[in-house]
Amino acid sequence: MLRYLPFLLVLALWIYAFIDCLNTPEEEVRGLPKLAWVFVILLFGEVLIGPVAWLVAGRPRRARAAGGPAPARWVAPDDNPEFLKSLKDDGAKTDEQLLKDWEADLRRREEELKRRETGEDPKDG
Repeated sequence: MLRYLPFLLVLALWIYAFIDCLNTPEEEVRGLPKLAWVFVILLFGEVLIGPVAWLVAGRPRRARAAGGPAPARWVAPDDNPEFLKSLKDDGAKTDEQLLKDWEADLRRREEELKRRETGEDPKDG
């Protein structure tokens, strides 16, 4: 069982480096273009050169200077108070108006259907 451990560690590092490279924004990649790093990781993955090169030379540095501004982080819409507020402001008005329009259209269609059933001609007025 232990003889498979080195293979699994190499595979885990290769997969980690590959996914990390794919998820890194193009403008944050160092050294080579992102596509070149993908090829380096894929071609030299089994001898550890590609993944280690990515981690050392291509991966963006995550550490920030003390006191510097925090990097912008993605926030899920349901955790973003600004997004939720915009839904309440814009969405409530348009939804109410849309509902009123649908109700008016439904009433008009119901009246038209009743006229057809009773045999009245809507053109006669």
